[in-house]
Amino acid sequence: MKYDFITIGGTTEDVTMYTNEAVMIDNKRNILAQKLMAFEYGAKIKIDKAYSTFGGGASNAAVCLARLGFKVAAMVAIGGDNRGKDVIDNFRGHKVVTSLMQKKAGEQTGVTFFVVGKDKEHVGFSNRAANKLLSIGPKELKALNSARWVYMTSLSGTWKKTLNQVFKTKAKVAWNPGHIQLHAGFKAIGKYLAKTSMLTINKDEAIELVITNPKYRNKDNRFLNNIKNLLQAIYEYGPKIVVITDGPNGANAFDGETFYHQAIMKEKRRQDTTGVGDAFGSTFTAGLLLYDGDIQKAMRLSVKNTASVIAKQGAQNGLITKKEILK
Repeated sequence: MKYDFITIGGTTEDVTMYTNEAVMIDNKRNILAQKLMAFEYGAKIKIDKAYSTFGGGASNAAVCLARLGFKVAAMVAIGGDNRGKDVIDNFRGHKVVTSLMQKKAGEQTGVTFFVVGKDKEHVGFSNRAANKLLSIGPKELKALNSARWVYMTSLSGTWKKTLNQVFKTKAKVAWNPGHIQLHAGFKAIGKYLAKTSMLTINKDEAIELVITNPKYRNKDNRFLNNIKNLLQAIYEYGPKIVVITDGPNGANAFDGETFYHQAIMKEKRRQDTTGVGDAFGSTFTAGLLLYDGDIQKAMRLSVKNTASVIAKQGAQNGLITKKEILK
């Protein structure tokens, strides 16, 4: 079977709790944690509402791409629990191929708890659970070699082994690395970046990655807060396209020749930002396929989808169809 996309990474149940009692703290002295969300120590915090939905980078990307009309399979690991069964049903409901999913008996399916403040930004607490046991064998390699693109998200467990196998395949690789990969730094992931067709991360993640390079470790905050500096520093390691999202300031990209910028599209209402990065990155990759590599057109599609995601609760409920996004 041939695929337009295979997504690789995490799948979770997302439990999202909304509260107006979070206190936002400006922490610009710490370049890696410039804004903090805090609560009174020892207090019981009032939750205004709570929801249980589906999430995880590979899961969100798979549903996004399937809704855009592509043939998509999700290569994720679930536990032998009811949560895992629900993940399968959700994929099937969105026409995501489930034959590459891996069921890990005796394990729990991943879960993330999100706390959303009054500005609709969030902090997440994640238990990777079965996601840590994702592996790639002959069956998976055969499928990956039949795909036009692999969209890879946060990895855990034996993640270096997974990267080695993915980058041996014929597929183009779009990569949205997770905290573990970013924390490992250029020394650990530089050789994979050199083989990446499209890298997408947010500004905070870009700073975290760039300062792992000794060349930039002692740069001041002014340098590190400059998007063009970050794009160029990451591009030096070889990704063909680097994309950095910057919240309300929009998104930026660099292909070695041209810097691109795309302003956000104002959402109808602001519900929460969960899954926005996944929606942007996967839609951008879809746009590259739809528009024969046109970066600016791909970015326009991405902000349209992210505006829809922000306007609805959860990471997947606001994802729009190909017909809707091309209007």
